[in-house]
Amino acid sequence: MARMSTSRTAVVTGASSGIGAATARTLAAQGFHVFCAARRVDRIEALAAEIGGTAVVCDVTDADSVAGLAARVGERLDVLVNNAGGAFGASPVAQADSDEWRQMFEVNVIGLMQVTRALLPALVASGAGVILNVGSTAGRVAYEGGAGYTAAKHGTQVVTETLRLELWDQPVRVCEIAPGMVRTDEFALVRFEGDQEKAEAVYAGVAEPLTAEDVADAIGWMVTRPAHVNVDELVIRPRAQAAQHKVHRVLPDVH
Repeated sequence: MARMSTSRTAVVTGASSGIGAATARTLAAQGFHVFCAARRVDRIEALAAEIGGTAVVCDVTDADSVAGLAARVGERLDVLVNNAGGAFGASPVAQADSDEWRQMFEVNVIGLMQVTRALLPALVASGAGVILNVGSTAGRVAYEGGAGYTAAKHGTQVVTETLRLELWDQPVRVCEIAPGMVRTDEFALVRFEGDQEKAEAVYAGVAEPLTAEDVADAIGWMVTRPAHVNVDELVIRPRAQAAQHKVHRVLPDVH
């Protein structure tokens, strides 16, 4: 599908899988030309071909890579979904891995800042831009073993709030979605370094955690509200998750 100059445009980072890929599909279905940005070229090329978008290889933690994304997008952009992120490890602070913490801060905070900084002129130029940051309920509630990730996602939340204050007189809305338990193909596997058993334990007994499509559907709604409507934050959880620590699980009896 050829890109039309009159079409609305969107950038989705971390578009190679999970919430990012689902969001790219949702926005394309809503009429956006989507720039699918991620590091894994084969995945984003396949996704872009599927939805009529544009694949852009981008590492959000690399300033030169982000500059390349901005150059590819051009002078005007309607929507930016800062989805690239991740959790690495689940050690208590006493056994924390410094490199894992740095990696989480780099992608969830520094990367988000770099992409936003690079694309902000194009968002302002659209006359009604939207920045939507994908946070987490971990950015609101602490839990044991999650300090590195919760600190990074609290960072995502505070950067979002600060941006909204700083852009108060600009034609750019700033939103955050904070999902709770979402089951995707890779999130827990990456966190536990490919340990399938640990990854499965996260969702054990939960019949219906959120899916990537559930979150993408909410993102699609948030970014298509009228230009004067700002959805500051939307917390979305599965019904089974009443709170971060209170999840309804139906586990088999063990005799």
